[in-house]
Amino acid sequence: MELTDYIRILRKSWLIIVVATLLGVGSAAGWSLTRSPQYEAQSTVFVSTQAGGTIGELQQGQSFTQSRVTTYANLVATPIVMNPVIAELGLGITAGELAKNVSASSPLNTTLITITVTSDDAIAAADVANALGASLTSAVESIETPNGTDTSPVRLTRVKDALPALSPSSPNVPLNLSLGALLGLALGVGIAVLRAVLDTRIRTPRDVELVTDRPLIGAIAFDPKAKERPLIVHVDPLSPRAESFRALRTNLQFLDMGGRSSFVITSSVPSEGKSTTTINLAIALADAGKRVALLDTDLRKPKVAEYLGIEGGAGLTDVLIGRVRIGDVMLPWGGRSLYVLPAGKIPPNPSELLGSKQMHTLLEVLERDFDVVLCDAPPLLPVTDGAILAKATSGAIVVVSAGHTSRHQLSGAVDALETVGAKIAGVVLSMVPTRGPDAYYTYGAGYAYGYGVASNGATGSSRRQPKKSGLGPSRRPATPTMPDSAPIPTQLPLYQPGAARSAAHTQTGPTDSPPRRSTPAS
Repeated sequence: MELTDYIRILRKSWLIIVVATLLGVGSAAGWSLTRSPQYEAQSTVFVSTQAGGTIGELQQGQSFTQSRVTTYANLVATPIVMNPVIAELGLGITAGELAKNVSASSPLNTTLITITVTSDDAIAAADVANALGASLTSAVESIETPNGTDTSPVRLTRVKDALPALSPSSPNVPLNLSLGALLGLALGVGIAVLRAVLDTRIRTPRDVELVTDRPLIGAIAFDPKAKERPLIVHVDPLSPRAESFRALRTNLQFLDMGGRSSFVITSSVPSEGKSTTTINLAIALADAGKRVALLDTDLRKPKVAEYLGIEGGAGLTDVLIGRVRIGDVMLPWGGRSLYVLPAGKIPPNPSELLGSKQMHTLLEVLERDFDVVLCDAPPLLPVTDGAILAKATSGAIVVVSAGHTSRHQLSGAVDALETVGAKIAGVVLSMVPTRGPDAYYTYGAGYAYGYGVASNGATGSSRRQPKKSGLGPSRRPATPTMPDSAPIPTQLPLYQPGAARSAAHTQTGPTDSPPRRSTPAS
């Protein structure tokens, strides 16, 4: 991971880190408050030798003392020093128990011995330290006195008496709190990093690159009111999410699909936003002057007719089985050059219908008469419909829900498409946060774009006027020249002139201009 990844992890998991740090501080505070205060008292003993007055004798005596001082310091914890103190002060404990609270040290290159005693009673600690200093002096003189003499060449002098401490030496509350905070912080950061490493959900473009080398052609901004206004390009064209679809529309022109322009829009699993992505992209393309055919090829759970508010009782299924002609069920929508073919009745064999010769012929017909053909297909992992249909089109656009879809699910979807030989045109991230650590980018919210708009009385918002962009030059005029009730023009026999229904019964959405005179089909 790069530095930016760690920063993103810390920003995203800041609450975990703060809670862990507070728990560390709280644990240290609780431990400190439950400990009994301990007091330390120190006495210092100076070790010297009785040598002659010459320089050589003094140096020899100094070397002897420094070589013995460590031994004398270790002698403090032995019964020969401890037992007299226990008897004198009436402590009622053994030498081993007393030794647990006593330590002796000698600074390097000195002849000083510091005796430290720890106790929950400051006065008792001082008394024991002083008593140990006196007992050590007696023990060393007794040990070092040569046989047949009365004096020892080694002399120990207590140069510092122990005094009762005014404040406890432990627990050290500030130090404990600092250590607790550091441990809690380290634990919180560790949990955050481990959580990020184990999290396989796709959140950023880099996560997509770990699964497939196909380009990321769009990132749809998250809208908390998406369920209330799924057709965001139509009802609120100036919102960041609507601009996301226009950016996706623009990026389509960079895709090399071999001269074809039919796309299957699918996803790995349900609820990733594929249907709303398909519809809003179709509206954005139509606003740019493209002639767009929108097909609901999800023959299991169709949603296009419901979102667009059109009659969906008859549609693609009826066309494929030869029950109706396409001109009877393909409907213009929204005063744009957008034509919609609902799914129709749910058949018992969706996969067979979508992979049939009739479906291939239908796509060829629509590719000739429309600039772009968009097919809303079922998810790839539950069923094979989308993969079968993708093989018959110029490519598949896979919608990935940011923060919900896992890398394993996207990998499975990619494998499903590659297994049947379908081309993956690109990947679209949906529900991308516009704020926070997982934000990809925003779309200029708050800026005036200077679009010409017309009031939408139904919603109180505005609709962007069409402009030319995306997918190269249109094969049709930027603005349809036929009234909405006119038949869908084509040269192919699959369409039957005069068979389309009146738009008064099928079209929803505002119409910004009066009907124009019909133009003969090319």
